[in-house]
Amino acid sequence: MSTSIPPGKRKASQAPASPPQIKRTVQSNTTKNAVANFFTPASQKPKERTAWSDRGPSDDVPATLLVGSYVPEEHNHKERERECRRKIAAFDLDSTLITTSSGKKHAGGAMDWKWWHSGVPSRLRALQKDEGYQVVILSNQGGLKLHFEPGYKGPKASVQKRTSEFKQKCGAILGSLDLATRVYAATGKDVYRKPRTGMWKEVCEDYDIREEDVDLENSFFVGDAGGRVASRADGDDGPATATAKDFSCSDRNFAHNVGIKYMTPEEFFLGQKPREYRRELDLADYPLAEGTEEAAAAFEKKNETDVVLFCGPPGAGKSTFYQRHLAPLGYERINQDTLKSRDKCVKVAKELLASGRSIAVDNTNADAETRAIWIDLAAQATVPIRCLWFRTPMALCEHNDVVRALNRTETLNPEGRQALPKLAFAGFASRYKEPTVKEGFQDVIELPFAFRGSREDHATWSRYWT
Repeated sequence: MSTSIPPGKRKASQAPASPPQIKRTVQSNTTKNAVANFFTPASQKPKERTAWSDRGPSDDVPATLLVGSYVPEEHNHKERERECRRKIAAFDLDSTLITTSSGKKHAGGAMDWKWWHSGVPSRLRALQKDEGYQVVILSNQGGLKLHFEPGYKGPKASVQKRTSEFKQKCGAILGSLDLATRVYAATGKDVYRKPRTGMWKEVCEDYDIREEDVDLENSFFVGDAGGRVASRADGDDGPATATAKDFSCSDRNFAHNVGIKYMTPEEFFLGQKPREYRRELDLADYPLAEGTEEAAAAFEKKNETDVVLFCGPPGAGKSTFYQRHLAPLGYERINQDTLKSRDKCVKVAKELLASGRSIAVDNTNADAETRAIWIDLAAQATVPIRCLWFRTPMALCEHNDVVRALNRTETLNPEGRQALPKLAFAGFASRYKEPTVKEGFQDVIELPFAFRGSREDHATWSRYWT
């Protein structure tokens, strides 16, 4: 007799076969050290030995310098205070002490670093422990920000992450060295950024050394930005190898400004011979010009009333030349920075010429189309127009602009001008055409640049600022 099975149900023997459940061990990403550290009382955990601080050029300016101070666990403060370390061994960070472990140009995170050469840490320890040097690290870090200006529209989260990762990386680097030292990171484009010497001044203050007491003869700076030109070397056993040029000369120029010896990482750590280098701007070509006779002779007033049109890049020395040589001759200055628009400049110029006054048009006047406006205006007023052509190299103009912006003295920046954006120089270069007499000028006078001023001002000007 068969047994009926209710619909929808089966005997156990008729159920589909399935494998038995397998017990799996869950793999944890938590290390034993992390677990132990979690349960370790705070008083027994290793102390973070790198302390960070922010600094600014002045009290009313947001901080742009990040400073990390490392103190070893067994640091004898009294012994360090008795030592007089007047020799300073300063190093750049990236591509000098470290490089990326990933092989990428820019680090991918806090852990993406390795020593530039295996001998770097032992060499730094020997400098401080055996040779009496104070070892410091000075680095430009333009990708970091310590404060965001009002209205900042960039990606704040990614910038903050980079800043945090930089601190973690430097903490690991300093911990690996285990030397009483500091790392200085210039995040802005102010006095701290190499080749400017703001970080060096901070080093001297932190270690209580007057700048004039530093042993400059034996101090040095090592960095990869030495202005080295591209080169090729024939291989002994294979094809020639090419070496790329340096991205800038800022490290070499920084050492020049401070007055200490400069070396590349290859020279210092590997003992290689120096390579050929070249500066885009060599300030040795511009010594202090004694007297003003030559400049005064370059321009003589020829007409009772006329227009003098300036032509030259921003920072070429146009306004300074006007104040020293044309203002004493009775010329009235027409300048768009002060009058705010070209139309206002033209209006004021017409009024001055109508009253019998001579004018100097102190603008860049880069192209023939712009200059034609003033040539036509002079023709309408039936007066001659002359052109003063300021033949100042663009790199020197950019240098002059930074000197002016960062040194607000009555002699170096009497008008209190701010630094110009890079676009101002690029814009002039894209429009620039050399002025010629054929445009309608009575004459075109070329004026090469020469620094004229006090020896004190020249000492400031002749440092490298860009």
